[in-house]
Amino acid sequence: MVPGPVPTAGLEPKLRPTTSSMPRVFITGLGFITSIGNDATQVTQSLRELRHGFELYPPFQKPEIPVKVAAPVRGFSTDSTDCEDWSFPTRYSIKREVLRGMAPHGVYAWCAMQQAVEDAKLSEADVSNAQTGLYAASGGSPYLMGHMLQRMHTMGVMRCSPLGIVASISGTVQFNLVAHFKIKGSSCGFASACASSSHALGFAYDDLVLGRQKRMFVVGAEDGNMDAILPFAGMRALSLQTDPNVASRPFDVARDGFVGTGGGVVLVLETEDEVARRGVKPYCEVLGWGQASDGHNVAISHPEGTGLRAAMENALRATGTAAEEVDYVNAHATSTPIGDLSEAKALKAIFKTPAARPAISSTKSLTGHGLSLAGAMESGFCALAIRDGFMPGSAHIAKLDPECEGLNIIRSTLSAQPHIALNNVSGFGGANVSLVFKQTS
Repeated sequence: MVPGPVPTAGLEPKLRPTTSSMPRVFITGLGFITSIGNDATQVTQSLRELRHGFELYPPFQKPEIPVKVAAPVRGFSTDSTDCEDWSFPTRYSIKREVLRGMAPHGVYAWCAMQQAVEDAKLSEADVSNAQTGLYAASGGSPYLMGHMLQRMHTMGVMRCSPLGIVASISGTVQFNLVAHFKIKGSSCGFASACASSSHALGFAYDDLVLGRQKRMFVVGAEDGNMDAILPFAGMRALSLQTDPNVASRPFDVARDGFVGTGGGVVLVLETEDEVARRGVKPYCEVLGWGQASDGHNVAISHPEGTGLRAAMENALRATGTAAEEVDYVNAHATSTPIGDLSEAKALKAIFKTPAARPAISSTKSLTGHGLSLAGAMESGFCALAIRDGFMPGSAHIAKLDPECEGLNIIRSTLSAQPHIALNNVSGFGGANVSLVFKQTS
């Protein structure tokens, strides 16, 4: 028998009720190692003052390299393939045996993790127990992987470091943090390119509301060095500007690609019960999230922004949020010609009434694009903005792209507290994630 049509009446997705039985989830701690600052105070000041982290990056200053600008992390030296030569701020302590299994971005993540633990006022027992997990995202370390493979081919297999694999492949961040911070709950690494750490945050939220965990660390990290950034030049995705002040200018008519960056960001997510038990004041509430795929191209966003539009629709529906309630959008906008327009069309489709459109900015105009780090980093920025009462501007716009006209793209920082903020990311293959954050009441 051929089955008949499946009845759909009553099966339509419903808005999340205002009194949900699911646990509420809050961000209670943050840690930052970024191009615009290495702690929450520095980062907040840079966001408020629109202080960027770009420079003429010394490794790029060769005639054969067309890209000149990057946004490196300051205060760390991880250029050597020998971790014995690495240095980092003296406030952090990392044992030699731990460093041997790390990539450069593992050091950034470790330091951000220490910050987040301190910021959330977590004890060792809070960190290491069956109800605390960790989800992480990174692209691995092409730098260390290349060094290890070259050594293997020229000197022999047995001349490679025994920890070369765990230091260089894409799971290196969670391998190290889970092992050395003695994480005993859920742990996993996410690999969806620039959407990776947003997926990590979304699934961490799900684990908390479903009662699987009470606390989750969410980590995004990238090396941000030559080997991590420069391959994107072959895709014609990087800016070729020689002036750091105009190299990253999302939504500007003259944008010509993104500026690469690295670093590490850690967020602590906890259930309402844990927040109450510990008596801590959270940054904001994580209302929920949505995701969708373009189904279009392996490397380029759908020109009409269909996947990102669907991700935002799913996020708003899942959280019971009306588009008119959103005050601020931290856009994915990387400063590429195609990607920014795709997102602009998606934003116009979601926020249909021009007079009621939220403030929109791309903080990549200050930090550059952190690849898999981006979602965690910019979610952290949203948390700071909600707690401290500001909306960072979208810097370096000299002439707004006509296709973006009608959107409320703010060019300077607003001294206004967003009640509800939304963060967008898009990754290779058309992976799109939208996260929703709310001011605590």
